[in-house]
Amino acid sequence: MTDKMLSHKRGGIGIMTFNNPEKHNAVSLEMWEAVERILADFVADPEIRVVVVTGAGGKAFVSGADISKFESERASEEAVARYNATVDRMYGTIYDLPKPTIAMIRGFCIGGGLGLAVACDMRFCTEASSFSLPAAKLGLGYGFNGLKRFVDLVGPSRAKEIFYSARRYGAAEALAMGLVNYVLPDGELDKAVEDMAATIADNAPLTVAAVKRIVQETVKDPERRDLAACERAVAACFASQDYVEGRRAFMEKRKPRFLGR
Repeated sequence: MTDKMLSHKRGGIGIMTFNNPEKHNAVSLEMWEAVERILADFVADPEIRVVVVTGAGGKAFVSGADISKFESERASEEAVARYNATVDRMYGTIYDLPKPTIAMIRGFCIGGGLGLAVACDMRFCTEASSFSLPAAKLGLGYGFNGLKRFVDLVGPSRAKEIFYSARRYGAAEALAMGLVNYVLPDGELDKAVEDMAATIADNAPLTVAAVKRIVQETVKDPERRDLAACERAVAACFASQDYVEGRRAFMEKRKPRFLGR
């Protein structure tokens, strides 16, 4: 695995770090392929309940594609297609991950980095963070799936503004439009994310997974919604040992110990 991608586990939290700080955590194809392996490991580990995505170095979350790799990774039509397909698949993987995801953002969150953050369930950032999607300044096209995630998050008008203007937004603006959930002083970011992740990790995994699945169904076109899958997810909660444990813990006035089954 490339040293440009790091992963570690702490309690019920899996942390994935884009580790290319000298290039503001710009992402190569090799890094995206490592992302796929890291996420597969987190999903397969029943002890991991929440995934945190972040960037190393303190100056950037992720700043998009590593342009220095274009000659080797995007020099031909076939290579471009492969790169784009990999990136689109990884955004989809993160968006559809059966476990909750939190983007922990410091500094620049630009281009593909912003697309990555939007694919996560929640976004926490520092007061000095900034956000932009400069596709219109570069002549790049942006596909349906990525754009829809922006529309679902901030609404059509704000999504158009972000893409039409290609300008940089500060953290307060990002919070006001719903692009991020929380803005914190730099020294408080790690604890805020850890506290939220730990809170989620302590809750019933089947309930959390069901909510994530059902929310994702709500933003689909009605004819494409899998309501039967939603019903199965809810039924699985009520049929679980965790449901029994939750009731018992409530009656016994103690903290529940959920096992995800």
